[in-house]
Amino acid sequence: MTFDRSVKIAPSILSADFADFGREIQAVEVQGADWIHVDVMDGHFVPNLTFGPPAVKAFRKHVKTFMDVHLMISPVDQYIEAYAEAGTDMLTAHVEAGAHPHRTLQAIKAAGMQAGIALNPGTPAEAVRELLPLADMVLVMTVNPGFGGQKFIDMTAKIRTIRDWIGDRPIHIQVDGGVDPNTAPLVVNAGADVLVAGSAVFRGGSVENPAPYGENMRAIRAALA
Repeated sequence: MTFDRSVKIAPSILSADFADFGREIQAVEVQGADWIHVDVMDGHFVPNLTFGPPAVKAFRKHVKTFMDVHLMISPVDQYIEAYAEAGTDMLTAHVEAGAHPHRTLQAIKAAGMQAGIALNPGTPAEAVRELLPLADMVLVMTVNPGFGGQKFIDMTAKIRTIRDWIGDRPIHIQVDGGVDPNTAPLVVNAGADVLVAGSAVFRGGSVENPAPYGENMRAIRAALA
């Protein structure tokens, strides 16, 4: 995918109807999603369990845009090939998930995927500075990972710092957690260009009535105007 810094909305299917993921993905894409965000949790690195490689492979059949898989797991490296084979476009690992994030990013790239590196709210920006030459994206968490629907934590200073370090390099800054029409302008003005939104996108809609998905995404975009 050609790099561009226009703002993208990446609905998190963690907020979709678990009994109907295929049609949910199709509906939210038709309604204007730029990427599809898949949250992988292991019950160890974070206190929740979600999707393994077989589920991601099943989602892939329905994704027409760009599948962005966020690994909230530890360890990471032994699962990289499985997520590549599942059809992941961007695989993001946490800097806190292991002792050798540099090696992890190298392995993600070697497996043919774009590589993202994520930071929890309590982790300083400095933790990713030396990793930027290997990264296609930095994910700044604006909640503590593990559950959807949490209250936004202001990480705008961290985003600005990372954006300054990136300069003109083709590296996205993604924000995940509590993104809605009120918080989206804060993070975009600080330098973010990929917005993960779960409940803020899926609220009020369904596969049978997907129009609210589009209304919710348009409300986020309108707040940025």
